[in-house]
Amino acid sequence: MESLKVVVADDDAVMRTLLRARLEKLGHELVGEADNGATAVELVKAHRPDVVILDIRMPEVDGIEAARQITAETPCAILFLTAFGDQVLVEQATEAGAFGYLMKPFRKEDLAPAMEVAMRRFRELQNRSEQIAELKEALETRKVVERAKGILMQRHNLTEDEAFKRIHFQARNQNKKMREIAESIITAADLI
Repeated sequence: MESLKVVVADDDAVMRTLLRARLEKLGHELVGEADNGATAVELVKAHRPDVVILDIRMPEVDGIEAARQITAETPCAILFLTAFGDQVLVEQATEAGAFGYLMKPFRKEDLAPAMEVAMRRFRELQNRSEQIAELKEALETRKVVERAKGILMQRHNLTEDEAFKRIHFQARNQNKKMREIAESIITAADLI
């Protein structure tokens, strides 16, 4: 596993020390430590880590609320490390954006696989989000191009293929995207 930037938040100083030592031994860079969720959120904003390891029960802002804020503002892989394993907390952690969950006390051998799973899940989610955004963009482009083709077909008595070729030709000649040309055609038609 590649070296990762990590923020750790746990109100137990001994646990933070154990995590720091284990992370360093695994070759990861600890970029921030916090004893509460509010500080963890600020550290994540400042350092943009790959992984955040959060205790669930902490003062000021608990780990679940911190995870919600982190997910909304600075998404990264979130791994919960907690002594509490009841089903309600697991569900809340999952809803808040957890990509992994380790029970205290954990074996030192458990941390690396948990982090790897969290990173893989996070990257899969990021890839899906990017694919969805690309598909939405393609669909919107197609809608705009279809509308522009309709305008050209109606105004210039063109076939659908001829209208498409005109838009494509203009895009290529002006070194623009077809959507930009299509939007120009729609804007011009709205003005006339």
